[in-house]
Amino acid sequence: MSRLDRLVERYAEHIATPWPEGLSGSERVIFVVYPPAEELRFRLTIDEFELRTREAGHGWRLLDLTDSFPRWMSAHRYRDKYFRRPTLLAGYADGRLNEFTTHLVEQTKAQVAQASAKDVVAIAGVSALFGVSSVSKVVEQAAPAIQGRLVVFFPGEVEDNNYRLLDARDGWNYMAHAITGD
Repeated sequence: MSRLDRLVERYAEHIATPWPEGLSGSERVIFVVYPPAEELRFRLTIDEFELRTREAGHGWRLLDLTDSFPRWMSAHRYRDKYFRRPTLLAGYADGRLNEFTTHLVEQTKAQVAQASAKDVVAIAGVSALFGVSSVSKVVEQAAPAIQGRLVVFFPGEVEDNNYRLLDARDGWNYMAHAITGD
């Protein structure tokens, strides 16, 4: 059995267990952690995650952030100015564009608001946020609105609740449930 197959099986077992009530938003977050080098293979398994979620009796909503930055920037009224001088974007020096991160939080909260307490909102494509936003900020700020479960497909690693996106950036400590294929 491949690592991705084990990841799907572990996710299926976890999502099928009864969901306790009264949890905080951050306790409703699940990180499905896989090696960044397996991103393309992982993308082929997302339908399997949906199938297993539905088999467990839960709804499914997928929010793919892969092209969120180019879509956001192309719609921005000052895009030409920002392309000439990207340092004008607040947060540019830190690799976390404040206005874009706010947009992602609002987009995630909108998806979560449309979901019931029995639904999974899954977020894919978070590797595309590297250098322009922060997965931790999006999850932390959207967490209070979660009624069901928020599943973040996370290309990186986790050790002792310390998550590192793409194994390249300093990690952050987050108290989500991690599912790995190891």
